[in-house]
Amino acid sequence: MPTNFTVVPVDDGRKSAQEDTDDNNVLKEEDEEAVGDGTPRESSPFIHNTDDYKGTLYDGKNMALFEEEMDSNPMVSSLLSKLANYTNLTQGVREHEEADEDEGAKKKTVKSPQMGTFIGVYLPCLQNILGVILFLRMTWIVGTAGILESFIIVSMCCSCTMLTAISMSAIATNGVVPAGGSYYMISRSLGPEFGGAVGLCFYLGTTFAGAMYILGTIEIFLTYIVPGAAIFKAEEKALEAEAMLNNMRVYGTCCLTLMAVVVFVGVKYVNKLALVFLACVVLSILAIYAGVIKTIFEPPIFPVCLLGNRTLQNHGFDKCMKTEIIDNVTVTTKLWSLFCQGPELNASCHEYFNLNNVTEIQGIPGLTSGVISENMWGSYGPAGMMVEKALPAVPATDSSQDQYMPYVVNDITTFFTLLVGIYFPSVTGIMAGSNRSGDLRDAQRSIPIGTILAIATTTIIYLSCVVLFGACIDGVVLRDKFGDSVKGNLVIGTLSWPSPWVIVIGSFFSCCGAGLQSLTGAPRLLQAIARDGIVPFLEVFGHGKANGEPTWALLLTALICESGILIASLDAVAPILSMFFLMCYLFVNLACALQTLLRTPNWRPRFKYYHWALSFLGMSLCLALMFISSWYYALVAMLIAGCIYKYIEYRGAEKEWGDGIRGLSLNAARFALIRLEEAPPHTKNWRPQLLVLLNLDSELSVKHPRLLSFTTQLKAGKGLTIVGSVLEGTYLTRETEAKRAEQNIKSAMAAEKTKGFCHVVVSSNLRDGISHLVQSAGLGGMKHNSVLMAWPGNWRQSNDPQSWKSFIETVRETTAAHQALLVAKNVDSFPHQERLSEGTIDVWWIVHDGGLLMLLPFLLRQHKVWRKCKMRIFTVAQLDDNSIQMKKDLQMFLYHLRLNAEVEVVEMHDSDISAFTYEKTLVMEQRSQMLKQMQLSRTEREREAQLIHDRNTASHAALNDKADATPERVHMTWTKEKFFTERNRNREPNANVAVRDLFNMKPEWESLNQSNVRCMHTAVKLNEVVVNKSQGAHLVLLNMPGPPRNRGGDENYMEFLEVMMEGLNRVLLVRGGGREVITIYS
Repeated sequence: MPTNFTVVPVDDGRKSAQEDTDDNNVLKEEDEEAVGDGTPRESSPFIHNTDDYKGTLYDGKNMALFEEEMDSNPMVSSLLSKLANYTNLTQGVREHEEADEDEGAKKKTVKSPQMGTFIGVYLPCLQNILGVILFLRMTWIVGTAGILESFIIVSMCCSCTMLTAISMSAIATNGVVPAGGSYYMISRSLGPEFGGAVGLCFYLGTTFAGAMYILGTIEIFLTYIVPGAAIFKAEEKALEAEAMLNNMRVYGTCCLTLMAVVVFVGVKYVNKLALVFLACVVLSILAIYAGVIKTIFEPPIFPVCLLGNRTLQNHGFDKCMKTEIIDNVTVTTKLWSLFCQGPELNASCHEYFNLNNVTEIQGIPGLTSGVISENMWGSYGPAGMMVEKALPAVPATDSSQDQYMPYVVNDITTFFTLLVGIYFPSVTGIMAGSNRSGDLRDAQRSIPIGTILAIATTTIIYLSCVVLFGACIDGVVLRDKFGDSVKGNLVIGTLSWPSPWVIVIGSFFSCCGAGLQSLTGAPRLLQAIARDGIVPFLEVFGHGKANGEPTWALLLTALICESGILIASLDAVAPILSMFFLMCYLFVNLACALQTLLRTPNWRPRFKYYHWALSFLGMSLCLALMFISSWYYALVAMLIAGCIYKYIEYRGAEKEWGDGIRGLSLNAARFALIRLEEAPPHTKNWRPQLLVLLNLDSELSVKHPRLLSFTTQLKAGKGLTIVGSVLEGTYLTRETEAKRAEQNIKSAMAAEKTKGFCHVVVSSNLRDGISHLVQSAGLGGMKHNSVLMAWPGNWRQSNDPQSWKSFIETVRETTAAHQALLVAKNVDSFPHQERLSEGTIDVWWIVHDGGLLMLLPFLLRQHKVWRKCKMRIFTVAQLDDNSIQMKKDLQMFLYHLRLNAEVEVVEMHDSDISAFTYEKTLVMEQRSQMLKQMQLSRTEREREAQLIHDRNTASHAALNDKADATPERVHMTWTKEKFFTERNRNREPNANVAVRDLFNMKPEWESLNQSNVRCMHTAVKLNEVVVNKSQGAHLVLLNMPGPPRNRGGDENYMEFLEVMMEGLNRVLLVRGGGREVITIYS
């Protein structure tokens, strides 16, 4: 649907200074990302880019309404001006420009690239795809696999690259692609981890491709051009292969050194010679087709000598006959001396030589000869198997000497999957066009058309070559890898017209050019990865010469290339680079499929002929070809890519490139959240999903970081953790502080290894802020079910009662929301990362509120800090309880829960209220009344607090004296007789004289609120028992009583809790959420 733009001129009276600055701006956003400086950037350079506007005030009249927006957002006119001046800088241009600036020269305007589809994409792809395998191995593959299976191999590999090209075209046309090619596309589509892993695999593939091309160059040179130049020469036929490998290593190393020097000295000469190398390839292919046509009328004369059905190496003889008649005398030929111990007619000869005759056939019978039917099927075999024709022959009984005879044999074991791995490099090179995206006039149009046309052209060439080779050349010549049967000629050269030397020289220069281009491209790819800063240990390779040439990257590339040359076998190196290229293509397809399925708003490719199913098919084909070619190489390549991925994930710089993996994570999270029911999970799946309420100091730092440590120990990285905090004020005034507080909390979470989310709320008061967090933290079904907070330890000394009132309101709100509440006292003394020695975690189970008390120690003991601690469970028996039965029942309950814990039942029998309890209650009520009625000043409040503290201390001392004077009254088991005895003893007239005296002395006790007295009595007695049993425990878990319904008693509630926890170091008050969280069922 076309969109119409109308430009309306607005007369402002004078030209803004803005326009002058805009003309000099060149958009460099993505290009800077390609070079990379380690800092993540937003994806738009137009918005929030105010550097050019500083000092320039907008003084126009017509746009006054938008005057404030001008500070951060540009006018449409300046935006369009920037787009008009945009140029896609090629790699290295920036460094050249910076060097020019350093010299003081004026910065020149970069000329817009002018390359079209044919020159910029089609020809480079053609040159990179057609290469060494076509000239050196194609005939051998056709002969070994047969026409049908060769057709399948070529079709599979070409289909793979065509599908990949479709995916690549979609990615390349989805916006401007700066120089960087495939690495840039994959990394920006799949993220830095995948981008780095696949980028390095592509780099290794390109580097090994350089090794393969160099080995091909040396093979042509030593086998077909100057065979006498070999340094190592074998005296026996069995050692020829080893000698050839050593020659390849020596000459290959020399060739690599020479090429590296050429690339280092001047890469521009390599680029200028590219057209020459391309001409060699095109002329060679034209010579092949011309030769095929010529075979119809006049097949070339290349006789092949057969002994029986075995093919002979046509090196040491000139006539294919055993004997010949010269001047009516029968004399032996040179062939005779190869198989016999002398030239005499009665000399002892090889058995097979004696039994079979010599025949001569034409190596190139021609297109109309019907040889295509013989070459239709494959002929695989082990190394050393002789190349034989389907002719009658007499077998020899002794074949032990065959290896020393001049037969043509298989140099390696052949099978279908091996041939796939060897052939695949001949279809690589499809990225050549996208790698030049910076030089194209219209990259989004040229890359798809040029690449797909190049693949279609080469596919037609390959498929036609398979058929034509099989139809023109005899099978024994096709299977003769090095052309030994045709006097050492290149097999494909025997078919060419006008001379075999056209192909030999053409393929030689073609391999030289391809090797030089690999050594040129690979270091730049490594430099781009290094400058992106995603792999820290590669950063040194981002540096280079003053003009940007990657010196260090070239050195590393040469070293890796040398390792490929030391392998010395083209057939062994080809499957290695096949793996790396296939992995690269696999991820290109994955990137396209992901982006298409995710339907991200930015996915708008101009190339419309793609589909996610095609991308998935291409991806599957790549994976299948990897394992078909070589399953062990495939596993090694995946392992390398996986290690790089994990390394970047663990150590690499964080990058946000809007990639598909992030989009996939978002979609997966959305899908999971929608499917996750908002109803609470089943009891079996229940785990504490924590909302941690943190307090911040005046510097907005975390007051109690050990609360985060405890969270980590409780969660062990599982489940949901939301860390929240509240700032008082309005968001407009405290926005900056809120962000700073969030950063501080995130830093503390990282230091304490707490995995979760951070949420800072700005609210008019602390109470409302906490309420908002409790109500709204989380999303959908992923909401917290438990709240963890620190005990307000200084609530008594606080001038503001809101601190403890806010705490009590939080208790009420979590209860109303059916959420569990965990309150940690003395949280700063909780362990950090140090492992605790053997000790106990004591659970005081007073009331059952869902089993959270028993689940928490189990979860804590999963963490290394608490692993050595044992769990003890205490419960309290009332007067009418059978404590022995209670203990048995509790042990059985724990057995069914699969929890290991010691069980103890504690009996609290002293029902008389002590003087200390009355004293504590009186002090509490008096303090409350005085604070309410007198509205004490700050100084008086401090004095009052000190007075109360002194009286508490004195009363506690009196109680301790009394406790020392009386025996301990905690018994293990109640019986009926013991109960009556105890009750009668307490009713004796002399009992509790001290208490009666205290009553006579303190008549004001009678006016105390009896409810408060009873609550204080419970707190005091429970504290006595807990301190007696658990004072040495590493952690004490206590049931937290609920707050009073009458809000007038809130301060008293805080006193009760304080008394209950007095004398204990680490305490965790636990209040259940009103539902079962632990079950005995599986």
